Amino acid sequence: MAVKIRLARRGGRNRAFYRIVAADSESPRDGKFLEILGIYNPRKNPAEVALKEARIGKWLSRGAKPTLTVSQLLKKKT
Repeated sequence: MAVKIRLARRGGRNRAFYRIVAADSESPRDGKFLEILGIYNPRKNPAEVALKEARIGKWLSRGAKPTLTVSQLLKKKT
């Protein structure tokens, strides 16, 4: 099972925010996930990013691969 750290969309139409989750790479975008690792809200000014850095580090050490967008958010936050 390949694990990815990616965004899962939540919220209504035109009110989107995202959870940063660890999920199996074959599960759908908003489907089953293993753990919630943070949130990303682009609607606030500046955009809100809240991360559970210890848990993200643990998943990365286990071999999880962040998506491009999540890796950019991680770089901005640290």
